[in-house]
Amino acid sequence: MSTVYVVGAGLAGLSAAVALAEKGVSVELIEGAPQAGGRCRSYFDPVLEQVIDNGNHLVLSGNHDLHTYLRAIGSENALVGPNRAEFDFADVRTGERWKIRPNESAVAWWLFAAARRVPQTRPRDYLALLQLMIAAPGERIGEVIRCEGALWERLLEPLLLAVLNTQPKSASAKLAGAVIRESLARGGRAYHPRIAHPTLSAAFVDPALVTMKRQGANVRLGQRVRALVFDQSQATGLQLPDSVVELGERDVIILAVPPWVATELVPGLVAPDQHCAIVNAHFRIAPPGGTPLLTGVIGGSAEWIFAFPDRISITVSGADAIVEKDREELAQTFWSDVARVLNLPAALPPWQIVKERRATFAATPEQVALRPAAVTRWPNLLLAGDWTDTGLPATLEGAVRSGQKAARLALSRISG
Repeated sequence: MSTVYVVGAGLAGLSAAVALAEKGVSVELIEGAPQAGGRCRSYFDPVLEQVIDNGNHLVLSGNHDLHTYLRAIGSENALVGPNRAEFDFADVRTGERWKIRPNESAVAWWLFAAARRVPQTRPRDYLALLQLMIAAPGERIGEVIRCEGALWERLLEPLLLAVLNTQPKSASAKLAGAVIRESLARGGRAYHPRIAHPTLSAAFVDPALVTMKRQGANVRLGQRVRALVFDQSQATGLQLPDSVVELGERDVIILAVPPWVATELVPGLVAPDQHCAIVNAHFRIAPPGGTPLLTGVIGGSAEWIFAFPDRISITVSGADAIVEKDREELAQTFWSDVARVLNLPAALPPWQIVKERRATFAATPEQVALRPAAVTRWPNLLLAGDWTDTGLPATLEGAVRSGQKAARLALSRISG
């Protein structure tokens, strides 16, 4: 019986392993860390004395591959959010607040209702979305649309910074267009906001491990692959800390590790080599009643505020300029924004700062051009990860999509 060795238990590796185990394939999932999840993980924080996520991930109702994965692991009810597309914003400089309320259908009549669109914008301003959708591969956002004005400052810049994790003006317009094509262009039903409940691990990771074990997959945590062994035509083995796994003639490896690890393991592999940081802050305080699930902050430091029942979290994307700052200074700065937006006391509650220095690849045209395909020159070695050529930025949807594609390719090889 052929075996597929999935190296890396982030969301790309988990989705590949789940898809294969569901088909009755023999799966060995190998992860170097003591826990699965990669950047999508949760842990008990002794400072806050509660379980928190390493970061915040927004899911949209139209993220079809992600929802397919959740159904496969029996976790389709682990996301919470409003049953409509609705997004709250607050400008900390002026105190102004507004809500964007698109209609459900792809016919965007909401743009002609001033109370539903971004304040101080006109319907024709939104033609910028179409310009991004038809952008050429090498173009930057700043070369395609006007990066100023109310629509840019109050919607496009914070949205694109969040999904690309790169300063938008210099980021890939084609990737931005891909996001718009799969969300805003499909109507409000495609982008109802959702977050994991109660935690990332509870929604995306733990049920996957249970599902795989029930289907007979073997999961090895804390077993880092030190090297891959090759002959002239294919991969022949995996070097683990204390043994070598020799591959059978029809066995397959799916390498679902970060790009800097993949390039060390695979000779000649070209992959993105520039990365951008994300900084998250968690505060142990319950949000006031009626606080929106998600609030975009304009003109401040805390870009997005996530309201959980037992904590308030914020996320700052493209955070290279602040990632080395003192943690307490960051907590004070972020809390100042949170307190202003949510009308909370200025006194800093218990806090935790989580820094991901290499959170995602830099979504510039130059780095996008380095993204490899799932297939490699070795027919039994496949790649998965949000940094591979998924057509999307480094998002949960992109990670899962890459894993599912690698699983289909592996299944085709072992059954053909």
